[in-house]
Amino acid sequence: MATKVTAKPFIKWAGGKTQLLEQLANYYPPQLQEGKIKTYIEPFLGSGAVFLHIAQQYPLEQVYLFDVNRDLILTYLVIQQRPDDLLSILDQYQKQFHCTPPEKRRQLFLSIRQAFNSNRSGIDYSVANSQHRGIVRAAQFIFLNKTCYNGLFRLNSKGEFNVPYGRYSNPKICDPSNIYAVAAVLQQAQIYYGTYSDCWELVTADTFVYFDPPYRPLSATANFTTYTGVEFTDRHQLELAHFFRELDREKKAKLMLSNSDPQDDFFAQAFGGYNIYRVLASRAVNSNSAKRGKITELVITNYNPIVD
Repeated sequence: MATKVTAKPFIKWAGGKTQLLEQLANYYPPQLQEGKIKTYIEPFLGSGAVFLHIAQQYPLEQVYLFDVNRDLILTYLVIQQRPDDLLSILDQYQKQFHCTPPEKRRQLFLSIRQAFNSNRSGIDYSVANSQHRGIVRAAQFIFLNKTCYNGLFRLNSKGEFNVPYGRYSNPKICDPSNIYAVAAVLQQAQIYYGTYSDCWELVTADTFVYFDPPYRPLSATANFTTYTGVEFTDRHQLELAHFFRELDREKKAKLMLSNSDPQDDFFAQAFGGYNIYRVLASRAVNSNSAKRGKITELVITNYNPIVD
């Protein structure tokens, strides 16, 4: 890459893979290192940690990125196409936050959250060029992510962002070097608002597809799947497993999928016949800090990775 700064995720995201990159790299298809993979597709983009890692490590000819969170996709498009304008607004937010007395910062957060929730209409979420309202919304999205509780993104049934204030003393709201680095990496990508099945026509035999869906809850009280206001249920997990099999059978692509390790046979049955591995991760999203620690997560592939 032309940038001297290593691009890293510009937002926090539940289930983000930054902490797991070193482990996940062991499960990439060997053909990626051999230069035989020409196309990379990530249908659940999220924080983009795996995309950014792969795009800066391996030569690719095509990159396609999808997510059903339209504010997330809009923000990626704005970073790709209008980073200067975005940073100008983020710089204002950064200064405004630090000039606000600590006891009044919650009110500042709530006012921007209200503006974010009130200005959803009239925005074309598929483009960023020449759309000032979209750039402002992307800046609000980043501000809220950096200042809300645990960096969560959660929508209620009305589609409103409802995460409370996080009480951080010095959040890095404006990070020019990383935004420019991410923008440089994104120049090779095509970014779409859409569901995972929308990638079907783009997949070929020399494609690597990495799936990182909302994780299956580990318990009835650990359900956090509402990134878009709609739950990703067991039925959706099984539909995704079916799509995984269809891609394997019809497209012959290299496929990798991450998910939680619920310590039952749900994924063993859903992905029977495929390779299932376990990696160690830190549980970051839990209301009880005592329950945040190392847990296992699943990595499922339709090929024999480097670790074999």
